[in-house]
Formats: sequence, structure tokens, C-alpha cells
Amino acid sequence: MAYACDICKKGTVAGRSQRHKRGVAGKRWKYRAPVTLRVFKPNIQKAMVVIDGKKVSMKLCTKCLKKLKGKKEKKTVK
Repeated sequence: MAYACDICKKGTVAGRSQRHKRGVAGKRWKYRAPVTLRVFKPNIQKAMVVIDGKKVSMKLCTKCLKKLKGKKEKKTVK
């Protein structure tokens, strides 16, 4: 997978999106919108991470990036 996080391996996921579901008071629309296929992509950022004293460029999702930044701040406080 090219578009994936290097730590948690979160990648693209295929899904469906609909414009609308049901009408007023639970009744169905006369002409419903078609189900369209789409791709959900994670928010991936390039970041320089220090691993074993070496700077390495990695592609990280923002969730992993937050975790790493949180660990970094805790180390500097102590």
C-alpha cells in the first residue's frame, strides 16, 4: 500500500456515499439518489522521526503523529 501510515498501517478504504436517505416523516423519496462509490483516505503527513539516534523520514497518520509528539513533550519535561 503506497498511501498508508508507516506505524499503524492505516490505509485507504473503499465505501459508499449517499446523498440522502429517507424523506420527511420516514417516508421514502420518490426518486432516490444513486449509491456512489468513494474512497476514504487517512490524513497522512511526512515527518522526520528520530529512531536509534538517526533521523528518518516517515509517512504518518495524524493520530500516530499526535502520539509521538505527546511522548516527545513528556520526555523534555522530566
